[in-house]
Amino acid sequence: MRLSCGALFVGATSLLLHLGGSFAASNDNSQLPLLLDATLDELRAGLDAGRFTSVELTKAYIARINEVNNDVHAVTEINPDALDIAANLDNERETTSQPLGHLHGIPVLIKNNIGTADKMNNTAGSTALLGAKLREDSTVIKKLREAGAIILGKVNLSQWAGIRSWDTSNGWSAHGGQTFGAYYPEQDPDGSSSGSAVASSIGLAWASLGTETLGSICDPSHANNIVGIKPTVGLTSRFLVIPISEHQDSVGPMARTVKDAAYLLQAIAGSDKKDNYTNAAPETLPDYVAACRKDALKGKRLGVPKGYKSIFPYISADVSFDAFESTLKLLREAGAEILEEVEMPGVELEKRTARAGILNGADFLTDLPKYLAELEANPNDIRDLSDVRDFTEQSSAESSEFDYMQFNMILKRDINNTMPIWWDYYKERLYQNNALGLIGALRNNSLDAIIVPTPIATKLASQGAPVISVPLGHTDETMPYHRNNVDTLNDMGPNHPFGFGFAGDYFSEEKLIGMAYALEQLTQVRKTVTPHIQPKTELRDVVVVENEEL
Repeated sequence: MRLSCGALFVGATSLLLHLGGSFAASNDNSQLPLLLDATLDELRAGLDAGRFTSVELTKAYIARINEVNNDVHAVTEINPDALDIAANLDNERETTSQPLGHLHGIPVLIKNNIGTADKMNNTAGSTALLGAKLREDSTVIKKLREAGAIILGKVNLSQWAGIRSWDTSNGWSAHGGQTFGAYYPEQDPDGSSSGSAVASSIGLAWASLGTETLGSICDPSHANNIVGIKPTVGLTSRFLVIPISEHQDSVGPMARTVKDAAYLLQAIAGSDKKDNYTNAAPETLPDYVAACRKDALKGKRLGVPKGYKSIFPYISADVSFDAFESTLKLLREAGAEILEEVEMPGVELEKRTARAGILNGADFLTDLPKYLAELEANPNDIRDLSDVRDFTEQSSAESSEFDYMQFNMILKRDINNTMPIWWDYYKERLYQNNALGLIGALRNNSLDAIIVPTPIATKLASQGAPVISVPLGHTDETMPYHRNNVDTLNDMGPNHPFGFGFAGDYFSEEKLIGMAYALEQLTQVRKTVTPHIQPKTELRDVVVVENEEL
């Protein structure tokens, strides 16, 4: 559906209204960052200067979660050890003479399909996996712990990352309930990394991890006024992440700024012998944070696909077209060359053959049992997709809201990803999506990126290529509400954020991050979009209260 009502694009001049920035003066005149927009550099400076501790920061985030979680249902559980971990990290900061990493003592929230070997659940939103325990952390969690991050809690998602049903609600799971976006009443948060997006957007943690198979990081980032990076498949490990597709799944950062997303990607990227797809990752990782340069657009060649407005209709992309077109002028002024009407003939071929459901379903059928075999505790004895379907069918908590037709379809087809028919379909789609699609367009035209509204970028990059989404604007107050197809949420309304998408070649994250950062600095949109729901607790409340108790 295409809506004709107005949308707002907020340019660089709007930043003048927000020069008060992310700081508030505490009683002792030190500067404490406001948590709605606090960046890692601000939090790092405060911790290192002793203005607050990791315990105080963690308490503030927990208080913020408790304030609003009944309204947004973003967080499914808080790590019961979070404050103890924070205290240990505070002690380490006090006593060590060794340099500490950027993430040391910083709270991060985790999508509830990324495995942790602690007291928290790993459910993919399903009560079938409540109480299931892993022998070890997933690789990305190990990397975060090694970097000194505090795993603050788990966040909600579209159940099974969206592969349960076609007729369901973004951000709904039997375990976590219905997540709502924070920018207008009953906002569809998009999905499947719904809780990650909402939590990062309103400052329930410094940042979050999400996962993407087809849009699940960048689409909710676009809808919730944050930055999302879907890395190249193979740049980040998926070991002990509850899977959909080994060929498309990627773990990536969801943060409020490009630089913060780059910090988080730096911490989790790299090869892992337990995920052979990461063998393709660069032996020496680029410095993604150093890529954040204001001049990074200079000399870049960017392409806009021919007929981009109609190739993948998506309600929250449609309202952003005017803002997108206005941004092209900014990019040119920043030194980028833009080639319009780029041919991508594979897009229509891929839509006509429509193999995605078969391919991803076969991966899910094959890959899910491998994850389940890693569990050391499995209270409901869930071993494969058939067990998941049977549990769902027999549980009123699971089956009362939405159907599970995708499970039935996958089981009925009984195609796994080792069969000749699967490989025939996969090679066909790879050719359409790559040689005749995104990768071909980039290489044939010597382009650094394809640029489109974010939900279009994620569809173009579905075969494992990277995408980054940057806040671009929001709809105005005249935008009418529009209900989603199952009449549970408003998938459009006034103040709906939307994003700008960069899609690139494999392992081109350094280049994409640089361009996204340069655009972010030109537009400074995020702080101009005010959430409808946001917590009030700030660091000054926690620090002041504790000082008074002393």
